[in-house]
Amino acid sequence: MPHIALITLVVRDYDEAIDFYTRSLGFELAEDTDRGDGSRWVVVRPPGTTGDAVSLLLARAKDEAQLASVGAQTGGRVGFFLHTEDFAGDHARMLAAGVHFLEEPRHEPYGSVAVFEDLYGNRWDLLQPA
Repeated sequence: MPHIALITLVVRDYDEAIDFYTRSLGFELAEDTDRGDGSRWVVVRPPGTTGDAVSLLLARAKDEAQLASVGAQTGGRVGFFLHTEDFAGDHARMLAAGVHFLEEPRHEPYGSVAVFEDLYGNRWDLLQPA
């Protein structure tokens, strides 16, 4: 059965993006391969993610048009949903790591949620489903 394996996230710089996703969000660096042309194949994913689950491909912007899309790839909407089994613990850890939350945690019928931004301004939900 076909499935989505990677989602590309256009970034300004590989190393700053790797640092944010691994240090601030606690993701694992799954792959960082030099492609020989100045570009790299960089994949990050939440810890414990299996090889066939969705991961992020961090792709450095190659031109002005791509650079202009950094941080606005979903038009200002929440575009990424980070599920957790420990909302309070992950929220506190992320705050301590400097992650910018746009709101206080909410407890909705579908679960506990708080919107945060990555280092470029892309919006994410930290979500513990009910």
